[in-house]
Amino acid sequence: MRDYFVLYKGLTPFCMTASEENQYCIAFYNLENLFDTKDDPHTLDDDFTEHADRKWNEKRFRKKIKKLGSIIQEIGYQEIGFPPLLVGVAEVENRFVLEQLVESKFLRKKNYGIVHFDSPDERGIDTALLYRKDYVNVVASERHTLYLENEHGERDYTRDILHATLKLKNIVFHVLVNHWPSRRAGVEKTEYRRIAAAKRNLEIVDGIRQQDSQARILIMGDFNDDPKSTSMTTLVSGNFYNPMELLLTHEAGSTSHRGAWNLFDQLLVSHEFMQQFGNPFRFESANIYNAKHLKEYKGRRKGNPFRTYLGTRYSGGISDHFPIYGIFSLTD
Repeated sequence: MRDYFVLYKGLTPFCMTASEENQYCIAFYNLENLFDTKDDPHTLDDDFTEHADRKWNEKRFRKKIKKLGSIIQEIGYQEIGFPPLLVGVAEVENRFVLEQLVESKFLRKKNYGIVHFDSPDERGIDTALLYRKDYVNVVASERHTLYLENEHGERDYTRDILHATLKLKNIVFHVLVNHWPSRRAGVEKTEYRRIAAAKRNLEIVDGIRQQDSQARILIMGDFNDDPKSTSMTTLVSGNFYNPMELLLTHEAGSTSHRGAWNLFDQLLVSHEFMQQFGNPFRFESANIYNAKHLKEYKGRRKGNPFRTYLGTRYSGGISDHFPIYGIFSLTD
């Protein structure tokens, strides 16, 4: 248990003694192609090597790792003075890049553990979950395959769904980390894939609830759909609340495409987190972390996420997505 924490208002630090109610941040962040610099002959990662058009090299990799670590420690800190308890991540190539991230300058003292499985995605990108080992334990973890077929009846390989069962104090809860199929071939043409992903999540949820009808479940990820999309409303129908619905506006979202905002990055909570009275582990609020230093600062893309690449041109940024997060309270 932490005895105190420090918050910053302007330039003046102040301390708050911990009460019986502790607050925690749970976040999700698409890391925009966090690849190592080596060519994996089994995946389509050739773009992220030194001799490819993107000229991805060790210096650029280390710079990105450092920046990502700096941002991750900041998520939710303004509200609770404490780095995220959990961070779901997407677009990571392998365990090596995750190990480099949690051991980087700004994260190494936070003692993050890693839950990760290699997925069958053709590009070799995976989802993962980072957790603070000093506060939360991993009871179990597994991956669930999302089996899709293309118009020719051939398997369409995509990311698995990561399922972690966790314990915070004496509270057991479940987290599903997702990265759903993209819209690249067209929103309507690819919609069935994301609806299938939603239904697969609900199958996993049903399995959890067969073991514990009152299970606390979080579903997070880059869903490549907005809160009002059919796939997301399908998830909500499974006894979930989507606090992100009000966060998408014409001026704000988690990622931007051709001048329009989307909120593909979302966190859904089961209704067991919503009870206000007599509930020891409760959802409080959700937000997008879009601080000024995560944004393009000039030009026609001003205000958009400061991304690492624009096409094949290296721009030196952090990610083409803003992280999102929820604040939860736990009463001892």
